[in-house]
Amino acid sequence: MGESDFRPKTSLNIDVLGSSIRISVEEEPEYLNKLLETFKQKLENTGKTTGLSDPLKTAILTGFILCDELEKALQDGHKASIQEKDHKAAEELALKLISRLDNVLEEKKDDPQEMIRIFKLKNSVKNYDWGSSDWIPRLLGENNEGQNPWAELWMGIHPEGPSMIMPQEGLSPREGAGPLPLSELIAEDPQFYLGEEAAKSFGTLPFLLKILAVEKPLSIQAHPNLNQAREGWERENKNGIALEAPNRNYKDANHKPEFLCALSPFLAMAGFRETSEIRAQLESFLENAPGSLQDEMTLLFYALEGTVNPLKEFLRELFSLPKEILEALGSYATQGSYAAQGSYAHKQEALKDEWKLIAELAMTYPGDPAIISPLYLNLIKLNPGEAIYLPSGVPHTYVYGLGVELMANSDNVLRGGLTSKYVDLEELFSILDFNPYKPTIIIETGMKEAGANYFQYPVLCREFSLSVIRGGEMSCPLTLPIVIIITRGELRIKGKGQEISLKRGESAFIPPGNEDLRLYGDFTLYAAGIGSSPEKQGEP
Repeated sequence: MGESDFRPKTSLNIDVLGSSIRISVEEEPEYLNKLLETFKQKLENTGKTTGLSDPLKTAILTGFILCDELEKALQDGHKASIQEKDHKAAEELALKLISRLDNVLEEKKDDPQEMIRIFKLKNSVKNYDWGSSDWIPRLLGENNEGQNPWAELWMGIHPEGPSMIMPQEGLSPREGAGPLPLSELIAEDPQFYLGEEAAKSFGTLPFLLKILAVEKPLSIQAHPNLNQAREGWERENKNGIALEAPNRNYKDANHKPEFLCALSPFLAMAGFRETSEIRAQLESFLENAPGSLQDEMTLLFYALEGTVNPLKEFLRELFSLPKEILEALGSYATQGSYAAQGSYAHKQEALKDEWKLIAELAMTYPGDPAIISPLYLNLIKLNPGEAIYLPSGVPHTYVYGLGVELMANSDNVLRGGLTSKYVDLEELFSILDFNPYKPTIIIETGMKEAGANYFQYPVLCREFSLSVIRGGEMSCPLTLPIVIIITRGELRIKGKGQEISLKRGESAFIPPGNEDLRLYGDFTLYAAGIGSSPEKQGEP
């Protein structure tokens, strides 16, 4: 035996990949510690220069770089300057690290967290006056003891209501930790959690998914396009208007195209009618009105007959009506004298939905000029599963019903009536599209596989897409990442030796890397994903 065979072993702890590696080698502690410090410095440098956040990838690349440096040093004729013990110790340490990496890779292959990554979400509820005290609590299976109106359930990363990832064995990125904001999870490694293209384009989740429970009409509103949002955001910041100020129009620098899919019979108003249709509707509505009221409304008809932006001038005249005229208009609407029998019976039948809604709005929003909005905005009736897309600049409101709403990740709202909140009419006029527009009702049709029914709604929007899957068994057809919510039944997801269940009202974030999932059960799910077709940016 040589002298080295009796040399005492030195133990060394190395923290790599979040694990503590303990090795024993026949070297002096000072030398091994120096070697370890060099390795750690290399790890740090590799992470900084490459931007890698995954410790496994960083360690593998660092090992490759060290091997490259050693090989070049040997080839350059510096072999004699490298002491034999240095080479032997480095080789022994490298072999042990490689062995440990093999073990870690094997452990990761068998780790449930690596098998499937599906993160259940805890979402924010918005309690607005127009919401229902029953519909969202019933969907979630929760009690609403205070009977507060639950208007919106937000699923996404918007700072006003971010979703939280709940600790869950085998699925949570933080075993034993508390809830983690979805935004923070994605920020740890956007490329991993969003995919390379989405991470490069957006850097985070670009959409906001909602459940809307509309028991009373929302305010009439419109949303800016991308250029308008950026300009308005910068201007209001420059003017020192606080984000929480009631006169703040722009909460962020993003546009807000929207998509609404009905879960129940749903009534909305959206887009300007043709000027000729507005004029005919207004004439019918005012035919039984007192002469004084008819005289005061004459300017509205003149505006509609104009040749330069008649819809804009019509709205300007409507919102300029004196208070006493608006009160008289509301009184006339609630009395129902416009719906008198006799020669107007056929008109009453044709316009009964509009006139009934006008009366309801007049009682809810007395003195508001937009109570006659059913005459100048299109009434849209949706059956469950039917949907509409609302580009930027289109005036709209939701009147009644439960629905899934999907939008770009923004909270920019400019109001145009039916509200007690701030209305900046000039700013609204600057972002409105004053062209007649009637949204196309998109009817759900499906591609069937093994008893399941899958449908992706056709929407030309860069930030988002919406799909629905109803029951059965099928390979997951969705392009990841997605946020899903179960609106009926229970979904079982199988993948890589693991099964997860999501019941009615539960939602989850599913990042890329789960492409081999299979779906089972009697369920309905709605899935929000990133759009594949770019919308024209900066245009309404």
